[in-house]
Amino acid sequence: MDKQIKQCQNCKKDFIIEPDDFAFYEKMKVPAPTWCPECRMRRRFVWRNERKLFRAKSALSGKNIFTLFSPEVGYVIYGNDEWHGGYDPLVYGQEVDFTRPFLTQLFELNQKTPKPAGSASRMINSEYSDNASDLKNCYLLFNSNFTEDSGYGNGVDRCRLCYDNSHIQGCERCYHSFWLTNCYQTHFSSRCEDCTNVWFSKDCRGCNNCIGCVNLRTKNYCIFNVQYTKEEYQTKLKEFNFSSWKNIISMNAQAKEFWLKFPNKFMQGIKNQNVNGEFITHSKNVLDSYLIRESENLRYVQYSQVPSSKDCYDLSLGGCNAEQIYECSICGWGASNIKFSWECWDNNFNMEYCMYCNDSSNLFGCSAVQKKQYCILNKQYTKEEYNEMVLKIKKHMNDMPYIDRMGRIYKYGEFFPAEASPFAYNHTISPDHFPLTKEEAIAQGFKWEDANPTEYQTTKDAKELLDNIEEIGAEILKEIIKCEKCNRAYRVIEPELLFLKQLGIPIPRWCVDCRHADRISQRNRAVFYNRKCDKCGKEIKTSYAPNRPEIVYCEQCYNNEVA
Repeated sequence: MDKQIKQCQNCKKDFIIEPDDFAFYEKMKVPAPTWCPECRMRRRFVWRNERKLFRAKSALSGKNIFTLFSPEVGYVIYGNDEWHGGYDPLVYGQEVDFTRPFLTQLFELNQKTPKPAGSASRMINSEYSDNASDLKNCYLLFNSNFTEDSGYGNGVDRCRLCYDNSHIQGCERCYHSFWLTNCYQTHFSSRCEDCTNVWFSKDCRGCNNCIGCVNLRTKNYCIFNVQYTKEEYQTKLKEFNFSSWKNIISMNAQAKEFWLKFPNKFMQGIKNQNVNGEFITHSKNVLDSYLIRESENLRYVQYSQVPSSKDCYDLSLGGCNAEQIYECSICGWGASNIKFSWECWDNNFNMEYCMYCNDSSNLFGCSAVQKKQYCILNKQYTKEEYNEMVLKIKKHMNDMPYIDRMGRIYKYGEFFPAEASPFAYNHTISPDHFPLTKEEAIAQGFKWEDANPTEYQTTKDAKELLDNIEEIGAEILKEIIKCEKCNRAYRVIEPELLFLKQLGIPIPRWCVDCRHADRISQRNRAVFYNRKCDKCGKEIKTSYAPNRPEIVYCEQCYNNEVA
């Protein structure tokens, strides 16, 4: 089909559907979207609580557990291990009522079926982490996989002994950094690859023993991009004394001011072919996407950091051999042909409008189904009955669509409405990209949940902590510390203290959430703008808004000056 311009049902702005988009929709046997790409992304994001945990009791065993779901939701929650094989999902099966919208029936079913406390698989001694898989001895790690002996982070994959990081892969002994790949002992740094013993540096590759550097390639013993001898560098490093919190704060401020003097490539990524978006590496034919590693043939995809995804559109939080997935949130891990679904992962095939289903195939409108096939609303059908019913339901969804409180229409081909999400807007990843006040969120049809006024009683103010890590002893492990930024409580755990002492890095003065916010402040949002290269004037599409202070170059100008 030819390119078409449509008006978004949600924001009323025009958006373009390209011929290649139509080809994908035809292959997936779905209608073209009625929401623009940004509104579709925002709708999926409100179905993702990445880091907020609540205390609860298992409805099956009564055990104390942590869960991603607020008590306000009213879900039936089981412990993760209990949920797998702890019930018969077909007990909740129901007939399709063709006098009511299908999605209404699905949401009612979803309210009844048990949910696992979180989204975690194959975890060892990592019960305080979630939205993760294959973690060992990890604490408060989220959206992370195949990592051990690490804590306080998100997007930490295939790493070891790393604390307070966001979006790093294949790293070891790294601290408070963002978007690292294959780095060792790289701290307070951003967008570095194959670096060792690097501090406060940005966009460096193959560098060793550097401090406060920007855009360097295969350099050693540099400070603020000035070359030193090994002996001079080691003398300077001692003078900086990064075991002092005051010195860390001072150097961090100096480094970020220095970074602004150097150009940024319009899109952060390396070793790509035919890509656009932001934070994309080692990928091919990836368009309008964000935070992607080692993937192919994607468009409008966000957070696919566990290799690899292939042939997907409008997928948020996917990966690990995910193929042919459309308009889904948190689906993948050996999955194929999944549409309009949420939290369906581990070996799923041919699913539509499903929630919390795994290791299954040929499901339509099911909730919390495991190891089943040919089910609709958790009711078993034969293959022939199933195929006939699915066609009938799709027609019914078009004839009697779900209409949300804002008057938006959900025929077959739309992802779930935000009002059906179990998460408050402020507990999801949405504010990281689209910050709203409580009043703005509610006006746009989102939920909001105010913070619980109960809080741990702190025993020590962060401002009272001794400045140097060498002065800190094991007694710190008994303290509940008041964050110097937001006044909320946090603590230091024993593996963290050992890690900081070994690396000579001071105890943080900020709570986990404030440290997280500081790291991802380096991460541009998943919104793209048209602006011009600051050197040659060429038109570029970038996540750097035109009013940002950074210098932004097109790829050719950047490569001529940096690469």
